[in-house]
Amino acid sequence: MFIGLLVLTVGGALLTLVEDRTALQAGVFILVLGGWAVSLCLHEFGHAIVAFRGGDQSVYFKGYLTLDPRKYTDPVLSLVLPLVFLAIGGIPLPGGAVWINHHALRSRAVDSSVSLAGPLTNLVLGALLAISVGAFDPAPGIAAGLSFLALLQLAAFVLNILPVPGLDGWGAIEPYLSYPAQQFGAKARQWAPLIMFAVLIGIPGVSGVFWDAVIALYGAVGGDRDWAAIGQALFFFWR
Repeated sequence: MFIGLLVLTVGGALLTLVEDRTALQAGVFILVLGGWAVSLCLHEFGHAIVAFRGGDQSVYFKGYLTLDPRKYTDPVLSLVLPLVFLAIGGIPLPGGAVWINHHALRSRAVDSSVSLAGPLTNLVLGALLAISVGAFDPAPGIAAGLSFLALLQLAAFVLNILPVPGLDGWGAIEPYLSYPAQQFGAKARQWAPLIMFAVLIGIPGVSGVFWDAVIALYGAVGGDRDWAAIGQALFFFWR
């Protein structure tokens, strides 16, 4: 299935080369959506491979190292819902995490690293995509799609690194928190991200601060804001 997602992404890129406005819009949409699905698989793989190296051998037997989203805890939470949220509102919703046996991990530092591995994967992908556009100067449609995809990767990093229960940022600090704080996080895990998204979407000032941070990071890694804006406009062709 992972190979299929890669093929879909490449197909979207090739479709942008057709000299037709509809084909260009469809190509960018498929390129970004397919690329986002690929990044979700890599995000979860990042968690799994660090956990495996850190002492949790169960991730191998659960199939988490295969890059197959069907092996994840919940393919709907890990893949389908993030794609729907992205297509509807451009929100880089983190996927549902793989199940990790935290008791098998060698140390609190390893436990923290497991949580950080996912968002850091998004950061690296975003930087590589942004740099590739400037380095290889691809065709306009591909440049626009890759630039917007890079921006989304960095948005996912900034969002998921926040110390909110249910997100990886919380998982990174949780091993060092007191037991009552950990208990609070466990109880808040289900609803805290929903509240955060409601605040992010419903309060313009908060949304503005978030996207300012994302755009600043995007510029810092060499991203082209104009290409990203064009890619966003082509992706949301129905607006």
